[in-house]
Amino acid sequence: MFFFPFEHHHATWRECAASPARTWSGTVPVPAYPWDFTAVCPVAWERAFGWPVEIGNVNHAPLGIPSHLKLDRHRIHLCSWNLEMRHNNGLLRNAGLILGLTSVLWAAGPDLEQARKLYNLTDFDQSLKVLHAIPDKNGPVYELMGRNYYMQGEYKKASEALEKAVAAEPDNSQYALWLARAHGRRAETSSPFTAPGQASKARQYFEKAAQLNPRNLEALTDLFEYYLEAPGFLGGGLDKAQATAQQIAAVDPGEGHWSLAKLAEKRKQYGSAEEQLRRAIEVSPRQVGRLIDLARFLAKQGRLQEADQSFAKADQIAPNSPKLIYAKADLYIKDKRNLDVAKELLKRYLSLTLSPEDPPRSQAEKLLRQVQGT
Repeated sequence: MFFFPFEHHHATWRECAASPARTWSGTVPVPAYPWDFTAVCPVAWERAFGWPVEIGNVNHAPLGIPSHLKLDRHRIHLCSWNLEMRHNNGLLRNAGLILGLTSVLWAAGPDLEQARKLYNLTDFDQSLKVLHAIPDKNGPVYELMGRNYYMQGEYKKASEALEKAVAAEPDNSQYALWLARAHGRRAETSSPFTAPGQASKARQYFEKAAQLNPRNLEALTDLFEYYLEAPGFLGGGLDKAQATAQQIAAVDPGEGHWSLAKLAEKRKQYGSAEEQLRRAIEVSPRQVGRLIDLARFLAKQGRLQEADQSFAKADQIAPNSPKLIYAKADLYIKDKRNLDVAKELLKRYLSLTLSPEDPPRSQAEKLLRQVQGT
């Protein structure tokens, strides 16, 4: 019998574990018996159910199951014959549940993994095709569908899929965050009559995501930006942004300095904003994004030579960074300078293998058409 304490929401893998008997992979090993849940690979468990896993020590049992994983408010006893789940004050005992959960792993695990790979390659159409074909959809499936639709600019479909993900796992901070983002985009693209309602939903889910996991840096940063930009009648405000910036600083000092820089810039305190951006670079000197932030700020101040110097420093760290290549092209086009260089940078960018975190390929194509027309 194996005991698994879990902690919810933390999706970072700390290490990869392997035993002499099996090597962990993204697929579900075929168990010796249909009810032998201990044969299920924890990677597939995490991908099928969306329960982020943190591997600890390895119990070198015949199947090499990790001796502990973490998931908040869930305590799960697993063995070949029974499962006991304690959730707050409730107790669920159901041996048949093992069969059901295992079948979901078999059905969704490999397909979900394939859909994630396609998503990470920005092949959103194919990822959606795989996801739609999964018969028994759960929270992770709906969440990934929502992300795909979001990346395609289909924000209504994204919010509908993400609502189903949140309904399946209401305590999942990341699901709430993506639903907030979808509503935020719908607010930006809606009519003046419907935009305020969408913006309010975005704020509510940003706040929920941050409440569910106060160390979710993406949620805190998005919430900060909402407070910074939204008017007071939609729940925005600089005081709220200030408080959130302090929360961000407690999680990531570099990101905290960036937040304080944005806040100072909003207040037209440009000297303080520059100081905070430079502090962010001091805290995270190898992060290209910090140098890009400073270059953009300096360019807005008309200090183009200094902006180029910041880009040059970023080039020394990561010359092939897609974000850096795109940022330079974008800034050159905005400033109406170095347009031939910008054109070549965009062509180079479009030749790279991009990730969902990079600026969309369609955005780069739009910029290229713009600079070619000049």
